[in-house]
Amino acid sequence: MVTTAYADDAYAVVIPTLGRPSLSACLRALAEASGPRPVRVVLVDDRPGSEAEPLTVDIPGPLRPVTTVVRGRALGPAAARNDGWRAAGRIPWIVFLDDDVVPGRTWGDDLALDLAEATERTGAITARIDVPLPSDRRPTDWERNTAGLADARWITADMAYRRTALQAVGGFDERFRRAFREDADLALRVQAAGWTVTSGSRTTTHPVRPADRWVSVRLQAGNADDVLMTRLHGHGWWSRAGAPRGRLPGHLGVTGAAVAALACAALRRPRAAAVCAAGWLAGTAEFALARIGPGPRTPDEVATMAVTSVLIPPAAAWHWLRGHVVHRGTPPHAAYDAAAQPPVGRRSLEERVHP
Repeated sequence: MVTTAYADDAYAVVIPTLGRPSLSACLRALAEASGPRPVRVVLVDDRPGSEAEPLTVDIPGPLRPVTTVVRGRALGPAAARNDGWRAAGRIPWIVFLDDDVVPGRTWGDDLALDLAEATERTGAITARIDVPLPSDRRPTDWERNTAGLADARWITADMAYRRTALQAVGGFDERFRRAFREDADLALRVQAAGWTVTSGSRTTTHPVRPADRWVSVRLQAGNADDVLMTRLHGHGWWSRAGAPRGRLPGHLGVTGAAVAALACAALRRPRAAAVCAAGWLAGTAEFALARIGPGPRTPDEVATMAVTSVLIPPAAAWHWLRGHVVHRGTPPHAAYDAAAQPPVGRRSLEERVHP
């Protein structure tokens, strides 16, 4: 059996996909970027029932010889990324991209610089994420939500991981079935195993995907993932991951007021029911106005904010409670064996700047 020897800065690109048309644009930008190209590109076809029809994608000529399509298990992006990096072979670096991002024109050169500056203890290197917003109007609620990706600390829309760091911690935790918190969980575990996570210089654009008016309600499922994060990493994970706490306490209060109003009405206590209903109405109105104010304030956007501001608090409360039930027996992550930690070399740039 012949084992291929790779340079220390050789990298593979892993892209999980649900077959979005944007995948072709992502690959085209990757092929056209200046600098060293990937040794391998692994596309993980994670569509449910993907064996029924082949993945439709336009793979640019320069990438065709090194591109492989593997079938995912349709268990979410964490599982798909695991399938991808394990299929990439023994290449030292794995760069995870989303199928709807566009690497910058100098992406390959910038990545080469990022990898050259990595120390023996560098387990992962982030990228700069740019989310273009409309210049002729205020952004919608969904556009502002997507723009928050630019400030996410460890977003896997473009994230380079050392293979040995992934192996040391077992890769992504597949209990995270959505594209939410699986990136923070992995980075926290990699750091707990003794590696550092540094900031890179490459830039990738993350366009705003089209979405229907109910997307903000569906996003509340992430509250269950936050419960899992607390079980795994303790209550201090929010600050360590630089994650905003959001409005969950307010959503629980507003939902509690609505439930109390209904209960009081059922018990024929109209005055108490009116007080609780007023609390629910005030909380809902404040939430709606906070979302309408920064937006374009078109009739459609205002209507969407009004309706979803009623639905989001109970949805958030429901998923929070569901998370506590589903993950009630989940133990915290165990400490990693010192023997599995990276070799101690010179301190990384991040450590020298932030001792």
